[in-house]
This record gives sequence, C-alpha cells and structure tokens, in this order.
Amino acid sequence: MTEQPAVDTTDSLVVERTLDAPIDVVWSMWTDARHFAAWYGPGGADIPHLDFEVRVGGTRRLCMRVPTPQGPTEMWFTGEFLTVDPPHRLVYSEAIADAEGNVKSAVELGMPESHPTVTEVRVELQTVDSGTHMVMTHVGVPPDSPGAAGWTTAVDALEHHLARN
Repeated sequence: MTEQPAVDTTDSLVVERTLDAPIDVVWSMWTDARHFAAWYGPGGADIPHLDFEVRVGGTRRLCMRVPTPQGPTEMWFTGEFLTVDPPHRLVYSEAIADAEGNVKSAVELGMPESHPTVTEVRVELQTVDSGTHMVMTHVGVPPDSPGAAGWTTAVDALEHHLARN
C-alpha cells in the first residue's frame, strides 16, 4: 500500500468490552483466520475469503459478503499488520480494495474526498479478573458512521463465538 495509515484519532470509533475468556483465546480470535471469519462483520455478513499473514509487515486481505435487498454484495478489504505484540496489542491498516487487493479511494467509492482511504485498527488486550479487557479503536471511522454500527454487531458476534469455543 502506498498511503500511510491514519494517525489522527479525532474521528475514531472506540469499542470497549470485558470478555469472558483468557487473553490468549481473545488474541486468537483476532489473529487466527478461521476464528476471525466466524465473527467479523455486521449481522448477516459472512467472510468467504480471508488471507492473514500475522507478522509486522504481513498482509491481510478479505472479502465480506453482505446481504442487501438487491442480493449479496461483496466488499474487499486489504491492509498490513503494523504491530504484532502477542497477546496484548495488534495494529493493522485497512482499506477498501478490489478482489486483487488494489486500494480504492474514497472518491472511487462514491464517498466524500475527505473520507480516509486507509484507516487503522488498534486492538489492545489486558488480563482482568473476569477475563480480558479489550479496547478496539478504528482510527478514521466516526462513532456515528455505518462502520461503527458494523463493529458493534461484530463485537457482539465475537462474544457469542467466544462462548461457543
């Protein structure tokens, strides 16, 4: 990717949860492709394609299939792992892309030019008495955006997935 990830946290979504699972298990939910695909995305979405190379400089590419009234729509995302500090901190860039992984600009996607092309997801995990405290920050995604609603349902699904595993 040629653009640097967003670093301004002004328009950032923060989702905090205390999860009823050990920190190593929560870490694997973010770094094991099979687990990640099981919970990631808004309600009704599935992940038919996911490639992870979880190491600093490693790539990530996924396809999220979302139901719409006109039928399923596929959205592709690509990014790079920027920080991999098991089991406490994971940071990766994220951008909307085509199926080949070519990044699409906000304008190409019909969004305002001010919308960042590349965003950054930060996951911080800390062991607490009752499990793991997780703080997920998506830099560049405003708290009142559709992406914020998607993250809320995704983290709900993460909790359900943890309960089953």
